[in-house]
Amino acid sequence: MKEEDNIQLAAAMIYRDFELEPSEKELSEQELLQLLADHVDWLMEKRMEWLLSLMYRMDIDERQVEAALLPTAPEPANLALAKLILARQQQRAHTKRTYQPKDLGKEWEW
Repeated sequence: MKEEDNIQLAAAMIYRDFELEPSEKELSEQELLQLLADHVDWLMEKRMEWLLSLMYRMDIDERQVEAALLPTAPEPANLALAKLILARQQQRAHTKRTYQPKDLGKEWEW
């Protein structure tokens, strides 16, 4: 399992969850982070409640979100939140690739 594959799977989940148009080219981790940080910035201005709800559904630690939103945080809030989101999506991608369900056979198809 390559790290690049996890990044691309995480990117696909980010595009879906954040209702973004997928990029025509594969983005590097840094490019994906910048895209996400820009979108998070827009969401913070226009749809903050939706953003927080989505982060809750993603199971991102609430204390880390609160720390990222503090005025005294070392990074801009949009970048800090984007890093939390990307890290969580990479964890989810790793889990999906590592623990794929076994085929249960035709009798279990719906």
